[in-house]
Amino acid sequence: MLLNFVMGLSMMALCLLLQGMLVVAALRFYAYRQERLSSTFLIAMRVTAILMVILIVGNMAQVVAWALLFVWLGEFETLSLAVYHSAVNFATLGYGDIVMSEKHQLLGPLEAMNGVLMIGVSTAALSRVFAEAVKGWVTPPAGSGSD
Repeated sequence: MLLNFVMGLSMMALCLLLQGMLVVAALRFYAYRQERLSSTFLIAMRVTAILMVILIVGNMAQVVAWALLFVWLGEFETLSLAVYHSAVNFATLGYGDIVMSEKHQLLGPLEAMNGVLMIGVSTAALSRVFAEAVKGWVTPPAGSGSD
């Protein structure tokens, strides 16, 4: 059990590193396009949507990393089944249709905790950008008298 805990924490650290790099990349993408956001609402939403895709790709990369660990440990024979199981864990769906052996079952809840945290980081980054993108469209113009 201790070895599973160490493997799980190591994978969580790897996922945090990956998430951090992708959030920085996503926010840089946004920063380079920030001046365009005020031109039209559709451009603001397009930039926000691309940023969302970058963050989702990052989360899916983490799902695949966990799946590779599960295959390496011999829990699954195919990567596709391991990715499905990993995605269910990472998104905290908990279907229960596929379970790991007792030997490695602690990794499932560790991946779920990791998923909650990493999806939360993605949500925070996307929320920041979305708020900035729509700010000009929801803030009343200066001097409009709406106090």
